[in-house]
Amino acid sequence: MTSLTLDFQSINLTDEQFFQLCQDNHDLKFERNANGDLIIMSPTGGSTGNRNLEIGYQLQGWSRQNKLGIAFDSSTGFKLPNGADRSPDASWIPLQSWNSLTPQQQEKFLPLCPDFVIELRSPSDTLTAIRKKMEEYRDNGTRLGWLINRKERQVEIYRPGREVEVLESPTRLSGEEVLPGFVLYLDLIW
Repeated sequence: MTSLTLDFQSINLTDEQFFQLCQDNHDLKFERNANGDLIIMSPTGGSTGNRNLEIGYQLQGWSRQNKLGIAFDSSTGFKLPNGADRSPDASWIPLQSWNSLTPQQQEKFLPLCPDFVIELRSPSDTLTAIRKKMEEYRDNGTRLGWLINRKERQVEIYRPGREVEVLESPTRLSGEEVLPGFVLYLDLIW
């Protein structure tokens, strides 16, 4: 996915204006960094879209079965504590976090950081940019994050207060204590 970052520091979009911009331009994916810069991303290619769907399918299946929380796809926006608006490829929050939101908050970009995120590196993603994004999630409250790099067949695991763990060609990943019992099988993702 190709992205373009526009310096928006001289234009202060309110959260409502940013939400409406996203709604009015549904063929594009927008994010904002903590500085308020607008990041415009094109839709993914077929291979990446298929892998994203497989990841979401596995996460949603686990989430429906255990009923501990709510899973989200790549079109869900989150307003992080640092002010950034981000949309991970897949994410999950505990049920208590979902239930603490008002119905109005549940309809817009969620004003919280997901407990769990997955980013699937697209062919056009730079490792530097996607790693910064993963660090931003972790620094804003994500308890477990996976950066899946299909090109290198590597997974980087992000946890608070710990060094990034890198796995070479794993066949599956454990949701650890954040997602008890969840296993992501990578055979259809590589």
